[in-house]
Amino acid sequence: MSSVGLSDIRRTTSFRLALLFLGLFGTASLTLFGFMYWQTAGYVSRGVDGWLKNEMASRVATHSSERLQQLNERAALDPDGHRPMALFAESGQWLAGTPAALPSPLPPMDRPFRFTLPRVGEAAAPFRGTLHRLASGEILLVAQDMREIHQFRDLLLGAMASGGLVVLVLGMTGAAIVGAGALGRIDGVTRAIEHVIEGDLSKRLPSRGTAGDLNRLIHVVNRMLDEIERLVHQVKGVTDDIAHDLRTPLTRLLAGLERVHRRGGTAEEYGAAVEDAIVETRGILVTFGALLRIAEVEAGARRAGFILLDLTTLAADAADFYEPLAERKGVALSLEIPPVPPMMPGDPSLLFEAIGNLVDNAIKFTPPKGQVVLRVIAGDDYLGFEVSDSGPGIPPAERTAVLRRFHRAEKSRHTAGCGLGLSLVAAVAKLHGLTLTIEDVDPGCRVRLWREQAADLPRQPALDVTEKIP
Repeated sequence: MSSVGLSDIRRTTSFRLALLFLGLFGTASLTLFGFMYWQTAGYVSRGVDGWLKNEMASRVATHSSERLQQLNERAALDPDGHRPMALFAESGQWLAGTPAALPSPLPPMDRPFRFTLPRVGEAAAPFRGTLHRLASGEILLVAQDMREIHQFRDLLLGAMASGGLVVLVLGMTGAAIVGAGALGRIDGVTRAIEHVIEGDLSKRLPSRGTAGDLNRLIHVVNRMLDEIERLVHQVKGVTDDIAHDLRTPLTRLLAGLERVHRRGGTAEEYGAAVEDAIVETRGILVTFGALLRIAEVEAGARRAGFILLDLTTLAADAADFYEPLAERKGVALSLEIPPVPPMMPGDPSLLFEAIGNLVDNAIKFTPPKGQVVLRVIAGDDYLGFEVSDSGPGIPPAERTAVLRRFHRAEKSRHTAGCGLGLSLVAAVAKLHGLTLTIEDVDPGCRVRLWREQAADLPRQPALDVTEKIP
């Protein structure tokens, strides 16, 4: 496995998305923390201002003689001066309470303000206070030490900053881990794709279950690779089959022409050789035409020409077309259709060709005095076609193989044909979304082309009320 570098991780979509969400979360957290700090600081400030207002009102309401005594008693109870209260003369001279000096310049009366007071052996301490001028002209000061409140704010800011730093570190670590994991998966997918490009079609993209967008995409790509591998093997098989099955007629054609050329026969012999060559060439052209027809159907190029078809009319046309062939061989061909014609979207010429191939094969392999039945099947939730015969049937082991190009069962080796009829039927069935099944009827074989009946098409009665047409 290749080493994962930091620059590679930074380029991954997962890492960038993680950073994006980290940025969004960080912005939201910063906004929340700022709001909390603003609310907390405002609440504390309002609490201090409320206490200052209440204390000032209480002192102002006290008689002047009692006020001096209360201020001195309060100063004795608060030696550290955390909540100083003092009375000053109109000139600014201290009279009673906590020893202090009026701030200079003098701030507005009855409005909270900030100021500092010196401390012995310490730096000047921050205070918040309010002033009130009494009727006598004296000035009353009520204040509170703000150091503990400032320490609380600093602690709150520090906690928020530490939490933000932890979130940032964890977020970056998580983003790196997610990016490294995504990069590892992408490397695995890339290596698998390189193997496929080099020709190993059996290689599949590594997957971890079915959850997640990437896993769903991998499953779709793997299904596509399965189909590509199947098609490649099918093309290879078709190429081998073409080389094998066309070798014999081409060899006969070449041998016949060389034989007449060596002997230097009469004009009649040359004419006969030309006639034989024409027959062989036509047979080869028929084979290639069938191959091209199957390729066209499998490409789905005819799907645009779908129309709503009456299956009974289609089956009746096929029965009429193959009735003379059945009579010449002494085989009874019958048609069974439901009283209400079932409808299905499709290509009429392709479906006719598929039904015709099934009927033609049934007549071909049914012995004289046998029977071939073409049915239009229509139930509550299905519809389609069915062709049954009283011939030798198809062994279960060969029912899948007979759908491949050029494959012919052992019982049909000496029967005319090129082994492409059922391949064309399978291609037409796939194009129309039909299921192709082969079953035994003892004796004989039954081939069905059917599909589930669409909800928007009229429902048809079941097959047990069919009308038989000899």
